[in-house]
Amino acid sequence: MGVLLISGTSTDVGKTVATAALAAAARAEGRTVAVCKPAQTGIAPGEPGDLADVTRLTGITRTLELARYPEPLAPDTAARRAGMPLLTLAETVAGIETLADADLVLVEGAGGLLVRMGEFTLLDLAEKLGAPVLVVAAAGLGTLNHSELTTRTLAAAGVRCAGLVIGAWPDEPDLASECNRDDLPRITGTPLLGAIPAGVGQWDRDRFTGAAPGWFDQDLKNLL
Repeated sequence: MGVLLISGTSTDVGKTVATAALAAAARAEGRTVAVCKPAQTGIAPGEPGDLADVTRLTGITRTLELARYPEPLAPDTAARRAGMPLLTLAETVAGIETLADADLVLVEGAGGLLVRMGEFTLLDLAEKLGAPVLVVAAAGLGTLNHSELTTRTLAAAGVRCAGLVIGAWPDEPDLASECNRDDLPRITGTPLLGAIPAGVGQWDRDRFTGAAPGWFDQDLKNLL
């Protein structure tokens, strides 16, 4: 089993669609894929969450959600406000291990790298698993700072950054976005693996899975 953790530089950068695109591209290479979302917030019990979007876009049904909290907050804050137990690192690792029959397990974090998913951060999980982290970044202003902060934090912890992906590339990119696409790898010292077009999360499955491999600039086998 190969494990790849997916973090955003912040919230709302296209992390779930990027996770789905990675899953679709890996399946196109002939790999079996499972997806874990340890903590889901802002969704009521029984309502479709991020994993439902991954399944809708890719057809992948081997998914695992470990905790769900009703308010759209950081998971640890949402858990405390709801009077629910915090997710632990040990139970998260154990949950991921139940997906070991897949060739590749994608683990989507919550917001940025240091957001508490319970008693731990995605960085803590990466250290425990010895797994690389792929960073999903925004296209526009602010992304250079957020991306460098994230990649520096990974490097300081000795966790390998598998690369950067722009989570929502605009149909008509402005000057900042065009410059950022060139500057991100230079500023962070991390390869930019691709850019996912904005709006593809609304596509149907056949269109999405057919296009996803073309959004990445290299064979995904090099990520792990």
